[in-house]
Formats: sequence, structure tokens, C-alpha cells
Amino acid sequence: MSALAPLGLSALVARAFEELERCASVFDLPARKFFLGDPRHDTSVEFHGHRASTPLGPAAGPHTQMAQNIVLSWLAGARILELKTVQVLDELTIPRPCIDARTVGYNIEWSQELKLEQSLEEYVKAAMLIEMLTASGALPIQPPFRRTIYDMSVGYDLAGIRSERVVAFMRGMLDARPMIDKLRREVPARWRRLAEAEFAPQVADTVTLSTFHGCPVAEIERIVEFLMSEAGVNCTVKLNPMLLGYDEVHEILHDRLGFTEIEAPASAFDNDAKWDEAVTIVERLQRRAKELGRTFGVKLTNTLIVNNRGDFLPPSEKVSYLSGPPLHVLAMYLVRRFRQTFGDSIPISFSAGIDRSNYPDAVSLGLVPVTVCTDLLKQGGYGRLQSYATELSHGMDRVHASSIGDFIIRGCSEAEIALDSLSLPDEDARLCRAALADNERIDRAIPPEIYRHWVAQATIANTEKYVESLDSDPRYHSERSAHAPGKTTHPLTLFDCATCDLCIPACPNDAISRFDAGENSIPRAHLVRSGDRWERVEGGQTSLSRNHQIAIYVELCNECGNCEVFCPDDGKPNQAKFRLFGDEAGWRLDPLDGFFLAQGDAKARVLGRIDGREYGLTVDAQGVVYCGPEFEVLIERVGTRSSASAALEGDALLRAPADSRSIRVTASGDRIDLWPFALMDFVRRTTLDPRHPNFINCRSPEVMQAP
Repeated sequence: MSALAPLGLSALVARAFEELERCASVFDLPARKFFLGDPRHDTSVEFHGHRASTPLGPAAGPHTQMAQNIVLSWLAGARILELKTVQVLDELTIPRPCIDARTVGYNIEWSQELKLEQSLEEYVKAAMLIEMLTASGALPIQPPFRRTIYDMSVGYDLAGIRSERVVAFMRGMLDARPMIDKLRREVPARWRRLAEAEFAPQVADTVTLSTFHGCPVAEIERIVEFLMSEAGVNCTVKLNPMLLGYDEVHEILHDRLGFTEIEAPASAFDNDAKWDEAVTIVERLQRRAKELGRTFGVKLTNTLIVNNRGDFLPPSEKVSYLSGPPLHVLAMYLVRRFRQTFGDSIPISFSAGIDRSNYPDAVSLGLVPVTVCTDLLKQGGYGRLQSYATELSHGMDRVHASSIGDFIIRGCSEAEIALDSLSLPDEDARLCRAALADNERIDRAIPPEIYRHWVAQATIANTEKYVESLDSDPRYHSERSAHAPGKTTHPLTLFDCATCDLCIPACPNDAISRFDAGENSIPRAHLVRSGDRWERVEGGQTSLSRNHQIAIYVELCNECGNCEVFCPDDGKPNQAKFRLFGDEAGWRLDPLDGFFLAQGDAKARVLGRIDGREYGLTVDAQGVVYCGPEFEVLIERVGTRSSASAALEGDALLRAPADSRSIRVTASGDRIDLWPFALMDFVRRTTLDPRHPNFINCRSPEVMQAP
């Protein structure tokens, strides 16, 4: 596979703003799927001393690795963005496919696939582009919905986290001014005014720590001490579901939920922290954070190690990592344990099987942030986030709440009991009950300290009630997750698949796009030597039954396998469809068929690997050069020279009358196949069409300046 190659800020800015203007979408997410705020509800929350407009965000994973991923999450409504975990070992070879979201969720992907320095640039780049989109006025963002938090995630052991390169990464996030200054210069001239926006020099001052399964608790404590005292960041520690113990985990999975096929190896529990150890370390780290003037919390939970079934993920991997609905139940049991032990004194971040229906439930438990991964791999991708906000709004409306704190209190069936537990003076209690009876904001009617304690007690009561309901909730039983997406028996080919476009949002990296074919057939022909002349001999045509086709931007594809899961046809879209490159070196290193495209100075150039053989095509105002194994064809215009825009005529020049063009051929044989010529010309015309901004043509200032 080709290595991931992030796009420069110039291309991202051009693509985002041109696509928004011309197509009412950004990175293939339609504007109708954006969520830019709800003036009726204040969904803001506090996270490590910062205010975010909503507790919703993507978990550290495939949706927060590259700049366009982060921007897509933000456009769809996320405001606490947990960036993908980085580590010092940044030259990993991860088996492919690495994600299996057919039913619940399994993966073997666990760290960034970029160099540390690339990750820093991607995260700063994303923050800048989000600020530029906000400052442009092109999006009708509600002012209260502009507050965004970026949360670093680092791993996996003390030696790696203390290494010079990981420390440099964190410093670069704490003070991003050198990177911001570098990136400002990349913004295209048309949007240069936006490059002068007031970009926050500090992208993030919080870290969610991810450790290896089995990391000793003493090492976890030393890592957090280093992060808080020496790196100067606030810290959240991600904990593992193995804290429940082998017996309880399997009793929940097998006996209560019916997932008898899921088996977590006993060794995962033997090597991991035990509950009593976790309680002790959390207590010590909480005290240490207060001494240092830092904030500290836990994240529940990491994925669960399970035996790999080997029916989709590579069987060479003996274990995989479980996510989705069954993990939701396991993680919520741990939330209850923490609340029973610590009350509300330990802030809890949550990630496990979140979807639109249980997102409001998680918010009502006071979890911040509530992050999601597996559900965004399902049909609709990032666009699914919009419905999360809608469901939360509906939930708040049902209980007449206009803030998150009020939602926690008003949604609590035991709000009165929670109030009684505070043992307030009679006058304060009457004030609280009057506020509860009114449909106004409670937080504006009672003293802040009383309000905070009431929210805390309601949070604990809500947690007990919600966890008690999980065992009987059919959403989390195996029957609900038993069926994988349907498949036809039709083989997936280069042209004309089902064109359902399900693969496009299934890709976290936006590496898959559609493009308009613009025609219903592509000619098949040959050039044949006849004496001292070469004549075109027609050979039929390839008919297209679909109005648009599918392209893969290979440098953004990590072959995770998710497009294959949701494609109804039989095949892998990332290998069967048009594979496009914007980097020539990447195209030359890749062994599969594909196309490199470039345009500039009134010239378009295409390199194609077709059926394993390499060809080239250059088109400009003077003519066309087509070359391949042991031949070169020069088709030159004669008479009046055409304008640069006429270069888009490609194959039409070859079909033009002989007196309007000349053909010069150097070839070892007497017959030259023109199918590669027609195919490259088709790819050139469709991909470089300025009416449809994409990750190829956005690299060309000429294309982006076209009307």
C-alpha cells in the first residue's frame, strides 16, 4: 500500500472553500449535514477548565488523524476533538484491513500512521482551517457554538512519552506559533485575508493518556506525573474494561447480552490493572493534580482485547479490539463503579458504543466529553453526528431544559431526592423546588454552588438508573447486531458499480469521491501503420450506464477496509475503482493500476498504469503526446493555435480531420492500442474539471481560478 501523504494547507483551503461555494458541501459532506448550533439550547460544558459548545466529539482514532477528518467532525457538530494517539514509534506496519464495522466493531488499528512531525502539522492545520471557515462568514455558525477544544492523545509508555520527539510534539501543540507562521504562507492568494485571522497559539493543553493493555499501574502513575509536572498539561487517563474482571466481563457479554462468540483471553486480565489498584492510583493522581494546579480525570473506556475471529481482519492477528454496543454496556458498568466510589469528584470522559439514541443518555450522566468512533464508520459517516445534536435537542425539549445542567436535573426521575440529599436550609430548598417547577433555567434561579451540588447528585442518580436498564435494552443484545450489510454477487469493476455512494462517507479520510462522467461511452480504437502513414481504426466503445463514477485518492487511503464492508458489490473499492495520485513519486512506488495527474502552465499531464503497463499523456494548446511501452505518438495542431482551454479536447484532436492536425509516431510495431490514451484522457477531463473541486484539481491554481 502507499503511505499516507497529507495534503498541504493550500490544497485543503482551496478544496474546502471552492467546494462550499460551488457544490454546497465540504470534503464531500453536504451542507445539509452540517450542525452549526441551536440557539434554543445551551449545550456548553467544561473540560479541563475550558468551555466547549457541546460535549460531543470523535474519539482518538480514524476520524481524527488527518486535517480533513478533524474538519469533517467539526462541521457535523463535534466541539471536543480527541486527536489520534501519537507515539514515538511512528513507522508502524499495520496489517490490512484493520477495521471491521460489519456488526459491532473490531479493529487492529491503535496508533497514528503518520510521522510525529506530520501529526503536529495536521492538527495545527485543522485548527487553522476551522478558524478560517469560522472567520470567513461562509457558514451560519451560531456564536455560542464556536467554542472548540482539541485534546491531545499520547501513548504508550514512559520512555516513549519522555522522548525528545514526543515532547517536541506536545510543545508544538502548547505553542504552535512557529507552525502557524509557516502554514500562513501556504494559503492561496484568493483566501490570503483569512490567513491573517487570530489563530490561537495554543492548540491544546490537555492530554488523554493511552497505555498498552497490561501497562503496570506504577508506570501509568509516573507517566501522568511527567505529563502534569514536566510537560505542563492537564491529563485524562484512559482505563481498560478489564477492570471489571474476567468473570463479570464474560457474564455480561455471554449471559446478559448473548455475545457468546466474543471471547476475551484470560491473559488480558491477568496482565492488566485490577480495580483496587486503579482506585488507589486515581486517588493519588487526583491529589497530585491539585498540588500542581492541574486538572485530572479518567476516560472510560479503552477497547476490549478479544480473540480475532479471522473472518475479515487478517487471521495472522491473534487478537483484535472490541468496540460498539457490547463495549457500551461494559464501560457503563465501570462508570457506575466510579460514581459509587468517587461520587462526582472525578471527571469522566466516555467512549464506548455511542450512537444518536444513547448520546443524550450519556450526556445526562454528566460525562464530558462523550466521544464516538464505531458509529461514524457506519452508513452516513460523519453526517451521522448531526442526528446526535437533534436527539439531544429533543431530549432537552421533553424535560423543558435549555442547558446541560438543567437537562441532568430535569431528566432525573429522582431530582427531588437528589435535592433532599443536599440537606439545604428550608429557604434554599424552596427556591430550588420553585425553579424546578418553572420551565425557566434553573442555573439562573438558584445560587451557583447549590446548583453544582444538585447537578452532581442528579448525575449519580441518573447513572444508577441508566445502568440498571442496560441488561434489558434490546439495543445492546446480540440479535440487534447479528446482520452485516448486504452484498450482491456483482463483481466490482472500474466503471459502473451500483454507484450508491455508500463508500464515500464510509471513508474516514475522505479518500473516496464521485465524479461526473460527462459522457456515456469511451471509444476503443487503434493506430495502425499503413505504409508511411498511421491511421485510426475504430474498435467499438465502452458504454457507461452511470452518470457518475467513483475515484480513490490513494495518498489519503490507508486501506482500512471500511469501504469494502459497505459496498454492496463484490470487491474492494479502494483497489477496483479509479485510483488517483497527486504525487508522481507515490504513483511510481505503488504496484497497482492508477493515475497520476498534474496541471499547470496551460498543460495537463497524466501518467497511467493500466493492466500493469505504464503510459503517459500530455495535453496542451499545441497538441498531445501519448507514450507507452516502445512507442510515442505526437499529435500536433496545425493552422490556428488553440487557446489553453482547448487543451481539454484531448481525444477529439486525434479524431479531427487530417488537415487540422499532424501525427508523428515512433514505434517498434505496426499497431498501437488507443484504449490507454482514451482512458487517461477521460480521467484527465473529469478529474480536472473545475466545476467539481476535488483533492486533485484543488492543487492547481489554474483550475481553481476557472469560472
